[in-house]
Amino acid sequence: MLGYTRQHLLAAFVVALCVGGLAWLALEIFIPAPPTKIVIAGSFKGGHYEALGLRYKAILARSHLKVDVRMTNGALENLKLLNDPRSGVQVAFMQGGVANGEQTPDLLSLGRIDHQIFWLFHPAGETFSDLTQLKGKRIALGPVGSGTRTVSEKILNVSGITSENTTLLSLTPQSAVDALNDGTIDALFLNFSPDSSILHTLLRSTKYRPMSFTDADALTRIFPFLVRLVMPRGVVDYETKVPAADVILIATTNVVLVRKELHPSIIDLLVQTMVEVHSAPGIFQRIGEFPTPTDPEYPVAEEASDFYKNGPSLLNRYFLPWVTNYVKRGIAVVVTAVAIIVPVFSYWPRLYKWLVEYRLRALYRRLRKIEARLQNSFTASEISTLEDEIESLDRDIINLGVPMKHSDLYFMIKSHLNLVRTRIGLRRTDLRGKKEDGALSALIADV
Repeated sequence: MLGYTRQHLLAAFVVALCVGGLAWLALEIFIPAPPTKIVIAGSFKGGHYEALGLRYKAILARSHLKVDVRMTNGALENLKLLNDPRSGVQVAFMQGGVANGEQTPDLLSLGRIDHQIFWLFHPAGETFSDLTQLKGKRIALGPVGSGTRTVSEKILNVSGITSENTTLLSLTPQSAVDALNDGTIDALFLNFSPDSSILHTLLRSTKYRPMSFTDADALTRIFPFLVRLVMPRGVVDYETKVPAADVILIATTNVVLVRKELHPSIIDLLVQTMVEVHSAPGIFQRIGEFPTPTDPEYPVAEEASDFYKNGPSLLNRYFLPWVTNYVKRGIAVVVTAVAIIVPVFSYWPRLYKWLVEYRLRALYRRLRKIEARLQNSFTASEISTLEDEIESLDRDIINLGVPMKHSDLYFMIKSHLNLVRTRIGLRRTDLRGKKEDGALSALIADV
């Protein structure tokens, strides 16, 4: 139709293929597929972060996402790994007070997940009610270089306690309890999980007593990453009243950090996992208190904020992230196609007429060449050639298949062709007349 050949169709196919390739490339850039595996930085074996990482791994496996929980020395190493794009770590557990968003601009928070409580135990015979009373004492802290040690030293420093005026020892939790029992230390300042067996041993023992942080409100103002907690009397063992009185505590909160470029679908899965793991009530939290939609130190990922406000998106509610990604791509293609096709349909009649005129212009150029040659002198054989060309052009016009809707264009070129055909016929008549006149003149001369 309209005289298009296989070469035209092949060219159109190549163009369509190139457009499709560019569209696919654009979708890969603007709607990339989510990864099938992520790496989470946890902690040392048996640590709180490792336990959380393994629990996340089991839950995310239901969505066919593979998780590698990498063992580390704790929060500081987690921060270092997460800041290094070559480490392969995209997610990490971190405690408050170690860093903030200004120091780590490539990281985003997905919300705070639980409390990390700093407990200060001392022998029952001592009466400590203020951190400043520990100056010059022997205190067991966490390992040097750990996040716990970093935060506890910040808290002690504001009380005037440093390694220059106080003996600060690096001991494991059990070693610290043994040292406290032996009298080789005066206090231990460590964090324990509320369900820690060591913590419950300390709370139930008559040899030790937890210090109540009477100035906790001041500390939370000085350090915004700290929160004030109260362990109510009898919450551990109501029958025997453990603890014997309310204990005011200070704590930081643990946070899940991710790299900025982490795929939005993976962020949605992580936040869903966080809600499942951390929304239950506990000694220091009410149901739904964690995970938190805000963070005092790091900017919260936009996808996480949307999840906390509106819940999972409609697509994520019913599809796996990989299926969701293809659905999003399909929607993008459909919307783009509609945005292109609707205007094209409105302009299609004019475009189609232009295509018809474009093909007819090529035939008009051939007709013009034939008509221009009529200005020259011709022999009979040359006129026969022109007649053959005009008939060939006539056949091409017929074979062009101009639609009925554009019959005006068809008959216009046909009428112009007939005019040229008539002129060719007149030229042949003139040429025949000249021959006859010449023959008659020759006959008269012979007579």
